[in-house]
Amino acid sequence: MHKLIFAAVGTAFLMGSSVSIAADLDKGKKVFKKCAACHSLKAGKKKVGPTLYGIIGSKAAEMKGFKYSKAMRNSGLTWDDATLDGYLANPRKFLKGNRMSFPGLKKQADRENVIAYIKENAK
Repeated sequence: MHKLIFAAVGTAFLMGSSVSIAADLDKGKKVFKKCAACHSLKAGKKKVGPTLYGIIGSKAAEMKGFKYSKAMRNSGLTWDDATLDGYLANPRKFLKGNRMSFPGLKKQADRENVIAYIKENAK
């Protein structure tokens, strides 16, 4: 009996999470419009800011041909969910001396959604 209940709960959770993933990506796409003025998700396509293609798991300031701030070059950051979340919340506070003028995304849900969108579309 307990196995049946756990199986039903697990199935409901998985079904619910696949729906929320789609919603998160849709919301992330909308939030990314704020980023798209300066950043591309395409390999090698820099704008005012560097491309975000392949950012997940990469070291900060790795893209060739983009002039990063000294703070970013010396940061030692590796971009993952946690570092992106902190950076996107308040770039200037997270890494003092970086040049990104964007004030940040104050809502946790916006950051989670845009990170999910970047992870899905920048690989």
